[in-house]
Amino acid sequence: MPISALKKAVSTADLKARTKYFALRVMKLVDALPRTIQGRATANQIIRGATSVAANYRAACRARSRAEFIAKIGVVEEEADETAFWLELIIDSGLLKDAKIRPLLTEAGELVAIMAASRKSAVANGQSPIS
Repeated sequence: MPISALKKAVSTADLKARTKYFALRVMKLVDALPRTIQGRATANQIIRGATSVAANYRAACRARSRAEFIAKIGVVEEEADETAFWLELIIDSGLLKDAKIRPLLTEAGELVAIMAASRKSAVANGQSPIS
């Protein structure tokens, strides 16, 4: 296997694991949210977003065309950004302490940047970075 193909395979596997771990961390965070109307509403939204990041990244990796990859990776980018919004809202509303949320917010931001760069690269290169 050429080195460039190996790097792609490793980075794809790494990102699959990273997005799954992100979803798992958010799932644990949800348990810490208060059992109030605000806490439950936020929990429902953030868990949908974070699990969608992982599930849709896996789907993007199995894209059958460049157009499908670009569309699916765009969904991953949007869901990661939405999850960041809910994390910011948790901090700003005081539902949980900033220190507990900040690492997840940082990870969400990094995932948004990675997915945006991947989407832009796929559009510019005219090919899926995973094919």
